[in-house]
Amino acid sequence: MGLFKKKSAAQSYDKEIRKPVIRSSICSGEQVAGFKDIHTGKMEEVMLIKNSADLDQFRAMYGIEGEITKEY
Repeated sequence: MGLFKKKSAAQSYDKEIRKPVIRSSICSGEQVAGFKDIHTGKMEEVMLIKNSADLDQFRAMYGIEGEITKEY
């Protein structure tokens, strides 16, 4: 059992096929970050966003800069 997590290198995604998206529930306000396939519209959920630190972690994991589209 390790006490410290090894910092992982930035993961990648295909920017030509997928775009980063935050899906937000109208009812509960729950937010999930993931990637949406530009051609099919299918979303792959990556992580739950509870606060701005989670969003910063998502950006750092995939090297995302700029605005992330929010869908309802």
